[in-house]
This record gives sequence, structure tokens and C-alpha cells, in this order.
Amino acid sequence: MNAPAQPMRLAAPDPGWTVRADVIVVGSGVAGLTVALRARRAGRVLLVTKGRLDEGSTRWAQGGIAAALDEGDSPEQHLRDTLVAGAGLCLEEAVRVLVTEGPDAVRRLIDTGAEFDRGPDGDVLLTREGGHLRNRIVHAGGDATGAEISRALVAAVHALPDIEVIENALVLDLLKDESGRAAGVTLHVMDEGARDGVGAAVGRAVVLATGGMGQVFSSTTNPSVSTGDGVALALRAGAEVTDLEFVQFHPTVLWLGPDAEGQQPLVSEAVRGEGAHLVDAAGVRFMTDRHPLGELAPRDIVAKGIMRRMAETGAEHMYLDGRHFGAQMWKHRFPTILAACLAHGIDPVTEPIPVAPAAHHASGGVRTDLHGRTSVPGLYACGEVACTGVHGANRLASNSLLEGLVFAERIAADLARELPPFAEPVAPSAPAGLLGEVRLPLQRAMTSGAGVLRNAAGLAATEAALTGLAARAGDDPCTSTWETTNLHLVASALTRAARLREETRGCHWREDHPDPDDTAWRGNLVTTLRDGELRVAYQAHEPKESTA
Repeated sequence: MNAPAQPMRLAAPDPGWTVRADVIVVGSGVAGLTVALRARRAGRVLLVTKGRLDEGSTRWAQGGIAAALDEGDSPEQHLRDTLVAGAGLCLEEAVRVLVTEGPDAVRRLIDTGAEFDRGPDGDVLLTREGGHLRNRIVHAGGDATGAEISRALVAAVHALPDIEVIENALVLDLLKDESGRAAGVTLHVMDEGARDGVGAAVGRAVVLATGGMGQVFSSTTNPSVSTGDGVALALRAGAEVTDLEFVQFHPTVLWLGPDAEGQQPLVSEAVRGEGAHLVDAAGVRFMTDRHPLGELAPRDIVAKGIMRRMAETGAEHMYLDGRHFGAQMWKHRFPTILAACLAHGIDPVTEPIPVAPAAHHASGGVRTDLHGRTSVPGLYACGEVACTGVHGANRLASNSLLEGLVFAERIAADLARELPPFAEPVAPSAPAGLLGEVRLPLQRAMTSGAGVLRNAAGLAATEAALTGLAARAGDDPCTSTWETTNLHLVASALTRAARLREETRGCHWREDHPDPDDTAWRGNLVTTLRDGELRVAYQAHEPKESTA
């Protein structure tokens, strides 16, 4: 079945207003806020965000931020743990950048105003999460690390009047100059007075920090705004996107019933790090026989263990048992999780928590170098929208906030070294049609065939469903149809890559190819969009006799 042509530009009204800045940052999570703060050395900064400034995905992070801050720890040990979790596909040079620059980046975050949990001696408390062999996870408010990081960075941005902010803005497409260099973005702003509707932000460089794409699945920990807008924009702009098949499903997401859809409450890995046990309905701990680290194995191992036990017992979920913590520990260490459970009628002090895996983090994304530069000159990417090579086939717990922080600082430094002069954008290509309201059937198709459990038949069925949905055109350009069109493009690219990679590696689990295959698949899948056609090319990590 031939795939339908993908749009090279979203259908939208012509821009009715224009704003100019030297650097345009799209997104207000840890990556976007950090770039905005540090890039002021390069010139005027415009920060565009899809909701309010404090509504970036970072605020939802319960876990923590990993860094080798303890005297008994080292960047080398952090590197080894990251490489193990990445299942052979991490770019070691990128990981080395992360772990060596990470500790100082966290210290600068503290200097910016982030207040992390400290012990009686005043030192920052360090805990442990799955895949880490050392205590190196920094937390704030017990399980509200992301909220505290977001608070501190937003306050810092508010304190600097030279950073212009446009809120409630959905970025649409990249603008380019005659040479093909990024020259700004088009965007749609809602309820912003003189800037209501579609406009153009023209600049000398564009930084994508738009977060993840979890809403491509029917059950996710991501907020509703995480519709893959940055990846879709980059594909339409001609940028390379890498390893979209590696979607991490968080093992322990609060199970709200078989019909629950959209964002689901996360039960942080830190709960297992403090000693909670995964059990089935009979109270049997099933992870202890599946991995030496038991419940603290890397996330893909735990997610697979839960799914296998569900299949073995015919259950719809497993349980996370932390009753032995006691009421005070739940109240002080995990207040956010406790409140979420209680809001859904579950008291973790007296009963185990029903959990199941849900889409959580994209290890792949817009391909960048070690300075955040994409294959389109002048276009940068960092945070979850980017693929730096740090995560490989599976992200190590609490490396994501650190990655956003470290590579945001690297982008800012690169921008400060040299920015090209302003160049006027050329007229964009003719727009293509939009999709109608097919978000829910798209999400269900992706969860069914391209979720935790994948095989050739399921992926083929998902591709067929996506092809059928592409025929359901929307009749008016609006946020809903733009988001749905972005979701469809990202879902199509993800499914194509997952269908091509015939092995199980990291968080990509193929039931029909249950083992990793280093001979044929120790490399990356690079996706591009050319003339409306998605193309996926395999690039090996090292020379080998045969390629796929």
C-alpha cells in the first residue's frame, strides 16, 4: 500500500503580523528556558511557548536530575550506566559531554534559584533510580523536581525584561532565506490582542525545544500539548530525524481503567528507588527473577517484565506496593504521587497502586550534533524534541532533564560565537491539506500496533490505519487540525521506522524478532521528508558486512 503524500507546509492564513529577534526559542521546558536565559549574549531573544510560560513539560517531571555530584561517584561511572541503558546505540561522545558538563550545569541551575532537597548537613540529597549503580539523583519537594526547576527558570526569565515572551502560541512551520537557512517561524497565537492569529517571527537562528510526542499514543504521561509539533516542523523543513522507533514506555503509570485515555498520572521511578515492590494480584514479586537489579532494572526491562506478567496472568495491570513506607514517608517524600492516588480513590499507605506502562519519553527526535545544530543551517534543537545520541535505544532514568540543561547551554554558547546577519524569508511552498479530527482513532491505532508490544502484523495494520485516516481531510485551519496533522506525520514516521527495525533493542520490542542483532541493526534509522514522501535510511555505527 502506497503511503499518502505528507504536507511540506501546514495550510494556514498568511501572517498578519511580524516580530523580529536575533534568537527565536520555541518551548518553555528546562531546555527552552535555559537557552533563552543563556542566549542573551548572542542578542535579542524571543521565547515562544504553546501554553503559558510555566506550562512546559518539565513541570510534570517527578523523578529528578542525574549528575555525579557525590565524592564516591564520577562522570565515568555515570557514563557506563548510561551506555548500558542505551543498549549499544548511545553516541559515546555525546554521553561524555553530558556526564562531564552535567555537574557544573546543575550547580549553575542552583545558582539560578532552583532549591533541591538537602539533608541535615546542608548537602544536596542524592537518591538512586533504575539503571543507576550510584546515588546521583537530585530531587526537589520529594517528587516535584520538574516543578521546582520550572519555577526557578520561569522566575529568572520574568526578571529579565530583554527576553520577549509570546504565550499561547502554536508554532506552524520554519521560514527560510534564499540560501535555505532558518530565518524564523510562522505561528498561531490565541487570545493575544494585537497578535491574535497567524504571524511570523523572523530571526537569525531558531531553537526547537518543543518537548515530546506522547500524545501520539492513547495513554501517556505527557500533557495534551505534546503533539510532536517540533519533529513535524523539522521534517517539513527538510531536517533529519533519528530513531523515532525508540519510545520509552514508563513502567509504572497509574492505571485508571481500560477506557482511560490521554495524560495519565506518573508513579515515579523514585518510588521503586526507595524500595517499593512490583507485585501481581497474588502479591508475588515477579521482577526479582527477571533481572539482577529487580525493580531497579532499566525501564525497558521493567516495562517488558510487567507486560509479560500481565500476559501470563491475564491481568490488565500489575501493582506497586509501598505500604511498608508508612504514612509519613508518603507524605514527605512523595506528596505529589500521594495526592494523585488519593484523587483517584487509591490510598498507597494502605493498598498497592495499580500500574501499567504508558508512553513517556521519546529517545529519538530531530538529529543534532554536539552543539545542538540540526541538518538545516540555523535550526537548533534540544531537550526531548532532539536526538543528541545521549539516550541510544533507551533513556537512563533522570538523564532527560540533564540533557536539556547541558545541550541548551551548548546551543547558547554556539549562538554567542557567531550569528549570521538578518535575511528576509523567501515565500514558502504551497500548503497541503490538513487532517480532520482523527486524533482519537490515530492514538488507538498507534497504541494497538506500535505500542509496547510490536510485531510485523501489528505495525502493518497501524500503517494501513494511518493511510486510511489521511483521507479524512479537515475543513478549516485551526489548532485542532494543525495538531492532528502533526501527529499523523510523526506517527507515520515512527511506524515506518519501527516496521523496518527487525530486532528487539532497548525500548523497541519486536515480538517476532525477540533478540538484538548487532550485525544488521547496530546503527540509526534516519528519516527525512522529501517531496511529500517519508524516507528512512539505515546508518551503521561501525562498518559491517551487510546492511538493511
